[in-house]
Amino acid sequence: MNSENSTIGDVAKKDEDASSLPANHRFLEPVKAVKSITDLAIWEKSEAYMEYTGFIATLNEAIKGKPLSVDCKVSDNVTKMLKMLDIIDNFIDDFPPVEQPQRFGNTAFRDWLNKVKQITTQLLQDALHLKIHVAIPEVKVYLEESFGNGTRIDYGTGHEMSFVMFLCCLYKICYLNEEDNIATVFLIFNKYINIVRRLQKTYRMEPAGSHGVWSLDDYQFVPFIWGSSQLIDQPKIYPPVKFLEDEVIEKYADEYIFMSCIHYIKSMKTGPFAEHSNQLWSISAVGSWSKINQGLIKMYKKEVLSKFPVIQHVLFGSLLPIRRFRH
Repeated sequence: MNSENSTIGDVAKKDEDASSLPANHRFLEPVKAVKSITDLAIWEKSEAYMEYTGFIATLNEAIKGKPLSVDCKVSDNVTKMLKMLDIIDNFIDDFPPVEQPQRFGNTAFRDWLNKVKQITTQLLQDALHLKIHVAIPEVKVYLEESFGNGTRIDYGTGHEMSFVMFLCCLYKICYLNEEDNIATVFLIFNKYINIVRRLQKTYRMEPAGSHGVWSLDDYQFVPFIWGSSQLIDQPKIYPPVKFLEDEVIEKYADEYIFMSCIHYIKSMKTGPFAEHSNQLWSISAVGSWSKINQGLIKMYKKEVLSKFPVIQHVLFGSLLPIRRFRH
């Protein structure tokens, strides 16, 4: 893999063996690089931006029209990632919420997150091939930033973005490849979403930013993109306005990520859907899932990827560099 100009597509064609990494590749601990609003233009022309948006588009295409129950390849490396996430998930049991006066932001989350950060190196050493252990100091930072902020005890699209970048890095180092695309979304990412929902409920985490202003709901965005792709060209939830019906939500929440998101929102919020989730309510009027999917990708680029309060926290290293993208 050419560390200077490789793309997700290049990596997907590589053999799963980590020997395809050049011996002279220098991994870097990721750092923040967008320090002001004017730096957003650098980010939007960067290799990291192209890699990240290309990665989302590639997986978006891979799962189009497929339910979660579809038969997909589950490689050993996918299984190892799921095992790692199970361990992280199970740690929540070790740090129950503490009694405290404030309603939101239970401080036990900090203890859980500290525990996760203490063990991520070991977890990744257990999961990754020995030849790519040298990448761990770079990729582990994205994993550690995926679950929320320990100081503010909040969670938002920036943390979600960090996990997608973590997945992207796993492709860049050839740990995952094209054959893993469906399982990456349906198994790994879906498992991650279930963990962060559990964190949100257990520790009553605040939405990051201005009460979820950078998202479709209080916390997530990418599940709506990939989830709407699943619903393209299938008749079960058509026209899209049917996703608002309680019976449809209950029936398909385990089959489609988008419906799982709607089910979660309705379980957490009371009152008219049009009031507490106005953007999603508006989306329901769009005539096709294909248009919804493309519209959500455009909205994500505009409302998340071009917002300084989100991008100021993004980390850049050798795998997702801030340098300008060159064709």
